[in-house]
Amino acid sequence: MFDNKKNNANKFFYLNVNILHTVHHISTYLLLIMKHHGLLIVTTALTISLSAMAQSKSLVDQQVDALVDSHKIVNIDRKNQSETQAYVDSIKQQISAFYYDQFRHFSDPAAPYFLFMSKDAQLAMGIGGCVRMRGYYDWGGAIPAAGFAPYLIPMRPDPTNMRQFGTTPAGSTLFFRVLGRNKALGEYQLYIEANFNGYQGRDFHLKKAYATINDFTIGYANSTFSDPAAVAPTVDAQGPNNKISPTSVLVRYMPTFKQKWTVAVSVETPTYAIAVDNKSTAKISTWMPDFAAFGQYQWAPGQHIRLAGIVRTLSYRDLLTSKNHNRVGWGLQLSSVAHPVSMLTTYATINYGHGTQSLGADLAIGNYDLVGTANEPGMLYSPAALGWSIGLQYNIRSNLFISTSVSECRYLPRLPVDSSEYKYGIFSDINIFWNLTPRMQVGAEFDLALRHNFDGEQRWARRVGLMAQFSF
Repeated sequence: MFDNKKNNANKFFYLNVNILHTVHHISTYLLLIMKHHGLLIVTTALTISLSAMAQSKSLVDQQVDALVDSHKIVNIDRKNQSETQAYVDSIKQQISAFYYDQFRHFSDPAAPYFLFMSKDAQLAMGIGGCVRMRGYYDWGGAIPAAGFAPYLIPMRPDPTNMRQFGTTPAGSTLFFRVLGRNKALGEYQLYIEANFNGYQGRDFHLKKAYATINDFTIGYANSTFSDPAAVAPTVDAQGPNNKISPTSVLVRYMPTFKQKWTVAVSVETPTYAIAVDNKSTAKISTWMPDFAAFGQYQWAPGQHIRLAGIVRTLSYRDLLTSKNHNRVGWGLQLSSVAHPVSMLTTYATINYGHGTQSLGADLAIGNYDLVGTANEPGMLYSPAALGWSIGLQYNIRSNLFISTSVSECRYLPRLPVDSSEYKYGIFSDINIFWNLTPRMQVGAEFDLALRHNFDGEQRWARRVGLMAQFSF
C-alpha cells in the first residue's frame, strides 16, 4: 500500500512537471511570435479599437455601475430636500466620472464608500483606500525584487537564490477626496493619495496630491504623456515592461469638445536619469520643465485612442572642457483601450523616444536618458528606446474575467555599448480576477519574461503570483 501511494505521488509530481514544461514551451512560442510581429499586432489592436464605435454596455461598464451603486452619501443637517437630492445625483455622476478618469489605472483604488455632504449641499468629502496583499513564487533563478521586471533577470543566477517565495503589502493605499461646486470656480475636486511602498513595501509615501478646477489640474499627478487606462490588468505591480508611468508636479489644461475629442497640454517638473562618472561628466541643476501634450478621440466612456508626446531638456557638464551642454529629449506614444464586444476589452500601446527612458518601462531602472561612450570622454547623448504592449481581457461575467498581455522594451543606442548590456526584454502574463463583492477582489497570475543582452546571452524568468484586495 505504501508503494502504491509512493507511485501515485511520483505520477502526480511528474504530471505537474509536464504541465509546467508545456506552459513554458507554449508561452515561449507565443513570445517569439510577438517578438517578430509585435508592431503589426499592436497596429491591428488599435484598428480593432477604432471599429468598436457602437455597442451595448460592456461587462466592464456593468462592474463600474455596481461600484457606483455601492456608494453611500450621508447628508449632514440637510435643509432643502429637493436641492440636496439634485446634488446627490450630481455627486453620483462625478463618482461615475471617477471610474472613467483619463489617468485611472486598473489597480487604482475605488472611490470612497462613504461620502459626507455639507448642509448647503455644495461640498462632499470622502476618505477611502484599499488593503492589498500580494504573494509570489519564482523558480529557475529568482528576480531580486517584488516587481517582475525583465531588466532584473539574473544572467548567472546565484545558486542560493534559485527559488524565492515573497509577500508584500505594497500598494495598500489611503486617500482623501473632496468634490465641490462654487459660483465663481464651478466644479472642483481635491485629491490626496499615499500608499505603502518603498523599503520592504511598508514605508508610507505620497503618490498623488492635486486639485482639479474645471479643465485645469494643478499638483502632483500622472504625467500627460502617460495613459494608465490603456495598460492591461496584472497581479504583478510592475506590469508591462514598456509602461510609461511618471508622476510629477504639473499644471495641465485638458478640455473636451463635443464629448468626443479631448486635448491636453501641460508643464511638468522633470526627473532625469543621466549616466555621469563625475570625472569627465557631471550633472547640473534642472532649469527647464518638460512639456507634454496629447490628442484623444473617445467614442464611449472608458474607450479611446490617444496620441501623446513630450519634449524635455537634458543637461550635463563636460568637466574636460568646463562647458555645460543641453540635449533635447522627446517621445511619442500611441495608445488605446476599447470594448469591441460586450465581454472583450483590448489594450494597446506603442512608444518611442530619445532621452525618455526614465519615464517608465524596463530602462527606468538604470541611467539611460543620457549615456556616454568610451571613445569620446566628456560627451553624452540621448539614445533611443522602443516599446510596445498588447493585452486582451475576457469577462466571463461582469465580476469575473481573465486577461493576458505581452510587452517588449528595446534599447537602441547608436554607439557601441558593453556586450553584457541589456538589449531588449519581453514580459508576458496570464491571469484571472474575481470580484467577490464590488469592493473585494482576488487574483492569480502566471508571469514569463526574457532578458536578452547585446552579446546574445539571454535568460528566462518565471513567477506565480496571488493577490487579495479590499477597498473601502
